[in-house]
Amino acid sequence: MDVTPTTAEPQPPSPPRPRPQPASSPSSPSEDEIFAALASPVRREVLRLLREHGPRSVQELASCFSMARPSFSEHLRVLREAGLVSERRDGRRRLYSLEPVPLVQVRDWLDPYERFWRDKLSALRHLLDDTETAITGTTDTGTTDTATASAGDPPYDSGGGSRADQDEERP
Repeated sequence: MDVTPTTAEPQPPSPPRPRPQPASSPSSPSEDEIFAALASPVRREVLRLLREHGPRSVQELASCFSMARPSFSEHLRVLREAGLVSERRDGRRRLYSLEPVPLVQVRDWLDPYERFWRDKLSALRHLLDDTETAITGTTDTGTTDTATASAGDPPYDSGGGSRADQDEERP
């Protein structure tokens, strides 16, 4: 009994099925992917090494960490998918380089918070300057303001001495 079909023509081999791609491509990582990659101290250290020393092989990078090679490779994969590092082949070696462009998204996200804290610290500085002026009676030029300080007021102590030193001076 012959089981070979005689009428079917040979089929060309089917093309390989494409591998599923992550939700976003490496050229446009999401903000969440970037922040997730930066959440790990190991990955931040990898970025620092690449920033300070330039492109490095996997072996050179891995030698800076005490972890199994597969675990370290997983960190590199996360950085690659977030677009924070790129990989290129140099013979049998794979070299990794820092890709700073996605960090622009981090900077853009942080800018409003930086402005917020800069404004708060500036307001605090002005409040402290105003308070010091009211207590000491001096202006920024060092002149005494007679309306706020009288001759009988003790001089303003900047806090240079200890509390015990201040107590000893009192009668």
